[in-house]
Amino acid sequence: MPKQKTHSGAKKRFKVTGSGKVMKQQAGMRHNLEVKSSKRKRSLNQDQVLAPADQKVIKGLLGK
Repeated sequence: MPKQKTHSGAKKRFKVTGSGKVMKQQAGMRHNLEVKSSKRKRSLNQDQVLAPADQKVIKGLLGK
């Protein structure tokens, strides 16, 4: 039986930590950045933990 291929869109958007949590980039850092405060931009730029219900789906796409 052939190996399962990793979903190429998912591997660009998500990463799995050592403890098994799935991290994603938070939305809101693409446009209108001059309107947003520096404090807000700093907090938006941090990686965010994915919700547990979504983690199961993404791990399947990543083959983990």
